Amino acid sequence: MTENSLYVLAALFSLVFLSEWLCKHTFLKHISSSLLVIILGAIFANTGAIPSASNASLVYDVVFKYVAPASIFFLLLGVNLKQLRKAGLPMLMAFLLGAIGTMIGVVSSLQLIDYRIVFGENYAAIAGMMTGTYVGGSANFNAVALHYEVFKEGAIFTGVVVADNIITAIWMIVTLSIPVFMQKLRPHKSKVSSGNHLEEADREVESVGPMSLALMLVIGIATLLISDFIANRANDFGFSIPSILILTTIALLLGQLRVIQKQVGAKLLGMFSVYLFLAVVGAYCEIGALIDVGAYALDILLFTIVIVLIHGAFLLICGLFMKSDWSIIAVASQANIGGASTALALAKSVKRNDLILPAILVGSLGSGLGTYLGFLVAGLLGA
Repeated sequence: MTENSLYVLAALFSLVFLSEWLCKHTFLKHISSSLLVIILGAIFANTGAIPSASNASLVYDVVFKYVAPASIFFLLLGVNLKQLRKAGLPMLMAFLLGAIGTMIGVVSSLQLIDYRIVFGENYAAIAGMMTGTYVGGSANFNAVALHYEVFKEGAIFTGVVVADNIITAIWMIVTLSIPVFMQKLRPHKSKVSSGNHLEEADREVESVGPMSLALMLVIGIATLLISDFIANRANDFGFSIPSILILTTIALLLGQLRVIQKQVGAKLLGMFSVYLFLAVVGAYCEIGALIDVGAYALDILLFTIVIVLIHGAFLLICGLFMKSDWSIIAVASQANIGGASTALALAKSVKRNDLILPAILVGSLGSGLGTYLGFLVAGLLGA
């Protein structure tokens, strides 16, 4: 039965449903859906409910080759570069400084572990993945991982994802305390806008019809074909351009068109595709492989912790010199580390409605910028 492609596909869909339901209705709501779907995928694979990495299904190949890149494309369609000016110069500056702090942290943290043994030949790619995810979110992490095929190293990939989720959750608590603690330590004036941006910021639910869904799927498939074609043609002329980078660029360009901005369904397709991809990543995580990576678990955790600590320290020091609003510093940092959704949650938590829309906008900027910086760091380190 597990060799039947329809059965495998139905099982993967079930994993996505189950992870979402558990996160909304049980004590597991404190675990992110992305981490939970990986765990469930691993459980199903190791109990024989779905194929594991050693007996991979054709469905897995399709998910890796087409669904995962499509998820990145759909999520990036929501990046409206023209609206970034609404974020304001202080927020943009803080966000970009945070990205620089992340890059410094990634390179520095590698020196604290024996990265060639812990990560093997994938060390540069993993450094790029961590750069991407801590500049603007998991879409960038997946983009770099897909190009360098790090997902095939199921245990290492999952180990990094687990460490990332743990530190991201802890960092949310840290950034919540930054405005209060730093304002007492080094008081800075803040200019709180009376404007309410909740209407646009809270527009998170999409009402999707067949026409919009069909259009988004057609555009997504066409972009995948075009990206592969351009990458192959460039390779014929001696240029090595990752197709995922071409796809990212096309998505950002399309996202600026009004006709695309009016369409709905991209966010829904993007999130569902991400969960489907992560379920397959979990299936690649066999017990034997997890045991093998266990010896390096502390190294992976240390690597991740130091990245975020250096990012935070760098951004706080810059905030001291620039006398920045500490709430802006906290939200910008969260946009780097957790992405737009956690930055939005933080802005709401510190009761700064004026920062809700800027949080989403710089988070969107990170979704586009993170992939480029991820590939830059990976390339500089020798990937």
